[in-house]
Amino acid sequence: MIIKQIEIGPMANFCYIVGCAETRKALVIDPGADVERILAAAREEGVVIESIVNTHGHSDHTAGNGLLKANTGARILLHGQDADYYPAADVLLTEETPVHLGNVIFDVLHTPGHSPGGICLYAHGNLFTGDTLFVGDSGRTDLPGGHRATLGASIRRLMQLPENTVVWPGHDYGPTPSSTIGWEKRHNVNAREYGYHVTD
Repeated sequence: MIIKQIEIGPMANFCYIVGCAETRKALVIDPGADVERILAAAREEGVVIESIVNTHGHSDHTAGNGLLKANTGARILLHGQDADYYPAADVLLTEETPVHLGNVIFDVLHTPGHSPGGICLYAHGNLFTGDTLFVGDSGRTDLPGGHRATLGASIRRLMQLPENTVVWPGHDYGPTPSSTIGWEKRHNVNAREYGYHVTD
C-alpha cells in the first residue's frame, strides 16, 4: 500500500494519498485547500485518484473536495452523520460500508466525539484517524456536535487494535508525524482517562 502524507494549511492539517501498489488506484483522505500540491504528489507517485474520503465534515478537512473532484472526477465519501457539514458528498458512509481501493479494502470505523460522523479508516495495519486521535493527544470536543465521553469511547475502541498498528493523524500536533497504537497506550495524555495507561 502506498501512503503519502502531506501537511497542508495554517492548522497543520495532514492530507493523505493512499494507493494500491498493484493497480495504482488511489484515494485522498481529507484534502486541504492546496489541491495543486495534492495533484502534483499523485502524479509523482504515479497513481490515479478515484475517491476522496473525509474523516469528518469540518471545513479544514473538506476545503479541497470540490476542486479535487473537478480535476479528477473522484467521488466524495463522508459519514452520513456529518452530511450537514458537507451536503455535496456523493456517498454517505455507515459503519458497515467498506471502502474499496484496487486490491485494498478499508474498514470504516465510526468514531464519533469530535463530530457526530467522525470515522477512521483501517487497512493493512494502518489507521487514518482524522481528528479522533492525534499523536499524544485527541481531537477537541468543544465544537458543535462534539462530546468528550463519546470521544473517549471511540478512542477506547481504537486501543483494541494491534499495538503495531500505525496511527496516521489528521494534524501534525504531536512530537512525530505518526505513531502506533502501542505508543499511544503508553504516552497519550488522555490514555489514563480512556483506560489505557500502560507503563511497561
